[in-house]
Order: sequence, then C-alpha cells, then structure tokens
Amino acid sequence: MKKLMTGNSALAEGAIMAGCEAYFGYPITPQNEIPEYMSKRMPEEGRVFLQSESELAAISMIMGAATTGAKVMTTSSSPGISLMQEGISYLAGSELPAVIANVVRGGPGLGNIWPAQSDYFQAVKGGGHGDYQMPVLAPNSVQETFDFVFLAFDLAFKYKNPALILTDGLIGQMMEPLEMRNPETLRIPGVSFEKESWALTGAKGRRPRSFKSLYLGDGVLEKHNIALQKKYSDIKKNEIKFELFEADDAEILFVAYGITSRVCREVVCQLREKGIKAGLLRPITLWPFPESYLEEKAVSLKKIITVELSHGQMVEDIRRAVNGKCPVEFYGRSGGAVLTDEDIITNCKL
Repeated sequence: MKKLMTGNSALAEGAIMAGCEAYFGYPITPQNEIPEYMSKRMPEEGRVFLQSESELAAISMIMGAATTGAKVMTTSSSPGISLMQEGISYLAGSELPAVIANVVRGGPGLGNIWPAQSDYFQAVKGGGHGDYQMPVLAPNSVQETFDFVFLAFDLAFKYKNPALILTDGLIGQMMEPLEMRNPETLRIPGVSFEKESWALTGAKGRRPRSFKSLYLGDGVLEKHNIALQKKYSDIKKNEIKFELFEADDAEILFVAYGITSRVCREVVCQLREKGIKAGLLRPITLWPFPESYLEEKAVSLKKIITVELSHGQMVEDIRRAVNGKCPVEFYGRSGGAVLTDEDIITNCKL
C-alpha cells in the first residue's frame, strides 16, 4: 500500500512503526511537522510524547530515557541540533542508544528556513566535544526518510551509540508516494533490543547499574576512549552504505548526497546523452564514509565533481580519500539556494 506523505511525516510514521517508545522535542522550522505528527500518534499508541521547554531539555530527557533501554528519538533543525551537541557527546560517552534527526536549514546563525547541507561537518566530525562518532544516514527521498528510521534504531542499539538522520528542509516538506514496507525487510539481522543485560530496569537482587561519561582515575578515561575507538572501527568496517549510478565506466564521477544526488542523477543522464561518460556516487552513510571505493576508483577517473548545498564540506572527505590520485572539483550553493541540473552543467567544467 502506498500513501502520499511529506518527508517529515514519513520520518515520524517510520519512528512509530520502528517501535519508538518516547519522543522528546522542541519546535523549529522546517521540521515542525515531526513533533506535530508525534504529538497525535504517540498517545494513540500508548507511548510518550513530550514537548520540552528547549532543545537542551529535549536531549537531556533523551539521555535519561535511553538509560532505561527505551527506543527514544528527538528531532530538530540546524540551530536546535547545535544546542544538543553537549548532550549528544554525553550519549556517545555513556554508550547510550538514541536516534536524532536533523532537518537542515540554511545557516550560519538563525539563517533561514530553506534547505541546506551545511551541517555536514557538525554531523560527521562529532559536533560536540571529545573523540566520538556516530552513524550518519542521508536519505534522498520521502521513502528513505521512512526506511532509514528503522536502520537508525538498529545501528543505535547494535553499537549502543546515538545515530543521526541528516535530511533537509526540501525532503522534509516535499510529498511523494510512500510504501509502508514490512519492518522486517528494513532491519539489520540479529540486532537485539533486550534491556535486562545492560539498561536500568531496576536493582532487585543485584547492584544497580550506572551510566556516566566522567572518568577521573589515572588512565581510566584513556582506556574508555580506546574502547570507543574500537567500536567506531567496527562501524567503519561493517556499516558503510552507498549507491552507484552509471559509475562502472565513468570518467567523470559526481559525488552528492541527499536531495542534490537526485539532481546529479539527472545531470548524469543528460551528459550520457551527449556522449560524456559521467557517473554518480551517492553516499548513504556520511559516516562511515565510502573512502575505500573512492580511493580505488580515483585512478580510473579524469576528475571527481562534488556537488553540495554548502560552500564545500563533504569535498574535504573526498579529497582525503582520493589523496591526489585524480582532480577533485567542487560546485555548490548555500543559504537555502537549491541547485538545478542546468546550474551544474553550466558551472562545472565538463
């Protein structure tokens, strides 16, 4: 069965179907439809919805609920996610699962309510303090905003770590047909959501557990960080996801994620009609990033063109992966401006 929905509503319904037990959030455009949707649906399902007094309160509530082993989620947009960074670092340091979604708007500062991809650095470089990482998923359609909530919860619980869905105001507001897929087809096999072995489920017959990110003993914090880095290494080994389009014989490879990947797909089709061997790499996980593929592919390419709704953020990860094996060029727009296929063909040296 298909239903016409916006990306924001699809994300919210995906969270309901994925078993989200508690949602805490604060309104900010262009993601307001998510808490609005959840305020109706969560009580209908007998679950917890609470509009907090701020984003700071929301992420603190997420941390508290996560210690009980509940499936918890919050959503916001760029400035609101900035306010949550300390709490996200605490979640990672305490090894607590949670799902966070950022419906990106133009910045910096309050910016505007139009779509952007200028929160890439914040998402994939940790954002908050300390050496931590979290899986970052980048949907490019209404369908994927629904699908990726299941994947985000699975990643969060598999690795006891926050997971982030990075979408934008355009995908959040646009309407497309959504297929309510069988949740079992969207899950990572073998992920357990049991709580008794690790969460705060009471202390009857045993000492109570505790969660913390404060380690004051000599060398204790370093040991904790080494264990975290081992976990992040496992994520990089096991969870990289990307999509290729016309890439096998490509001489020019576009790299784009989210909404810009759909524009670049059309560009590739137009260039192929003109006899130009163009292809597209779409990272689905922005972290972990598909570095190995780019490193291997670069030797057969004339150039890579990175296209972003920013002044160039993901391009730095591409240049690091390619390591000089081929030229890497960038084209982007910012401040809520949306790229078109004509923009890219006109402004990129093809």
